[in-house]
Formats: sequence, C-alpha cells, structure tokens
Amino acid sequence: MPEPDPAVHAELVRLRARVPRLIGALVASSDGLLVTHDLPSHIEPTGMAALAAAQLSLSDRLANVAHGGGFQEVVVDGSRGHVVIYAAGWASLTVLAEPAVNIGRLHLESRPVARSIAEHLAGATTHEARRTNGRPG
Repeated sequence: MPEPDPAVHAELVRLRARVPRLIGALVASSDGLLVTHDLPSHIEPTGMAALAAAQLSLSDRLANVAHGGGFQEVVVDGSRGHVVIYAAGWASLTVLAEPAVNIGRLHLESRPVARSIAEHLAGATTHEARRTNGRPG
C-alpha cells in the first residue's frame, strides 16, 4: 500500500470541522489496515480500522446477494452514537458521530469526501506503481 496522500488526512480534518457533532473519522483499506485517521485519543484507530473492514466486507456481501450490486454505505445507529462507513475506492471512510448529529447533513458532507479520498488514493497508488517500476511519477 502506498503512503497516503497528505490530502487524505486533510479531508478528514475538514470534514470534522464542517459537521457539528462529528466525533472523528478514519480511512482504512478493505483488508483493515489503517490509512489515516482523525479520531479522539480514547478511540484506538487500528482496532477501529479492523472493525470497519469487517463491517464493510459483510455489508458488501449482503448488498451483492440481496441486489446484485456493490456496497455504497452502511449506517449503524447505536444508543450512544452513529457509525457510518462509506465506500472510497479500495478503502473506506468511517465516520463516528454523536446521537444528535444531523444524519442528512452527515451524508451530504461525507459522500463527496469519500469520493475525493478514493481519487486521492487512486492517484497515490498510480504514483507508487510508477515509482516502483522505475518510471518517473
């Protein structure tokens, strides 16, 4: 996996600044490796990345079996907050929010961020492949 583009982390920081009651966010690969995060210190990022990947895998399989399509997003509504996982290319964007968050606003802000992260990571992957093959980036 290539080093993440610093813009990916910046996307997370800007997302948290734009959405009131957003606790934090992380980006993880589909196999559960942490790419980057903007989480408070009481949440362990690598463990959360592994859990997000497990939920992503299950949700992708469920969407495929039920409708023959791929995963877009999953919302977990808990009694003490929300966890939303969005597809982001070969990775996922996971956001954690307080119970009182405006879910519509959360989706409105997070969906474009997930697309932007997918683009950043695809560009980083292409650059890394060129570099390791001896071609200029």
